[in-house]
Amino acid sequence: MSRVPGNGNLRLLRVLGTNVRHGAPMELVAPKKSLLRLLQRCQGVADKKSTMPVLANVLLSAEGAELRVAATDLYLAVSGTLEAEVKRPGSIAVPARDLFERVRHMPEGPIKVSVTSGAALTLQSIGSARRYTLHGLPGADFPQLPEPSADAPAMQLTVQTLKLLLERTHFSISSDETRPHLNSALFECRANKGQQPGVVRMVTTDGHRLSKMEVTVPELAAEATLLVPLKGVQELRKLLDEVQENRETTFVSISQTGPNAFFALAGIRFSVKLIDAQFPPYEQVIPAVSSRAVRAPRLAFCDALRAVSLAASDRTGGVKLAVSANALRITSESPESGNGFDELGVDYDGPEVSVGFNARYLLDVLMAMESDEDITLGLSGELDPAVVRPAMHSEAGDYIAVVMPMRI
Repeated sequence: MSRVPGNGNLRLLRVLGTNVRHGAPMELVAPKKSLLRLLQRCQGVADKKSTMPVLANVLLSAEGAELRVAATDLYLAVSGTLEAEVKRPGSIAVPARDLFERVRHMPEGPIKVSVTSGAALTLQSIGSARRYTLHGLPGADFPQLPEPSADAPAMQLTVQTLKLLLERTHFSISSDETRPHLNSALFECRANKGQQPGVVRMVTTDGHRLSKMEVTVPELAAEATLLVPLKGVQELRKLLDEVQENRETTFVSISQTGPNAFFALAGIRFSVKLIDAQFPPYEQVIPAVSSRAVRAPRLAFCDALRAVSLAASDRTGGVKLAVSANALRITSESPESGNGFDELGVDYDGPEVSVGFNARYLLDVLMAMESDEDITLGLSGELDPAVVRPAMHSEAGDYIAVVMPMRI
């Protein structure tokens, strides 16, 4: 990405007769609803804490019959366009939050946006007296956003498929930014090979648990291995939720150019700088077989876990699962808050075993699964990880989660 012009660039531009501290006049009229939606999508990307003040801004660029709105923190970038009546083209960078709040409080209807030569932006409601003025920066000061290569291979996924991959795995991404290989999600695409259909897969782990979701995608021509950082996953989830809620599109196009991945959908381009690290060999973490398989109703298991965990230690959040013939007992003990106990009927006829787990880790997995399905809990011994998966095969895809045990 390009940097903000330094002092040398400023001197050169002045010599050439261009003063970058003053933007060219710009004037346009745009519908409030469309402008507000784009500004809202930029809020999570504009970096209000950066040492570079320009990154707290959104870039408005008017040309032809379109207004482009963009934001970046140099790692993530988002941009989109809307139809506008452009009377004078130009560009300006304006504080993202301030502009969003002012547009939000405008009356419904068209808004006139005008920029003076001193990089001051005026918002005027068409049809009322409401008006705001904001001080901005010249558009030329805004960092250049990454662009996908014209010949970069792209893969098409449905919004629902990508959303499913993220929903089933996002919670087991580590929040530790000093461990970038765990502070990210592995996204793999494998193209069709002969009679084998294409496959897309997402895997995440924080060292205590692992989640893997795999979906078959017929006629998938492109291949990719992307390590998407946590913040990129969070912003992508917001974008997919909004697009699906508004039913704006059904497909997302994904491509990679250099260190950046690009997601294009509903007139929005979202880019993320990928993590340059080695993801753990996740296949070695997933047990090949569990000696005990317990089939349990997901909702009842969730309810019992949540209730018993109220009495778990605040420090560990640990609960003990004990399985015997057709019964799963859940217990917790805390020196501060006492004990908790519950029991539910399950499908199991093997030998007894007791294993301790962090209740939240199990609940995250169970809550990510579909509400009407039973789950299979694979257990082996007190020090062996648990394997959680749907009890029945789902056409939506293959899901598996691994949760490491804890001593209680």
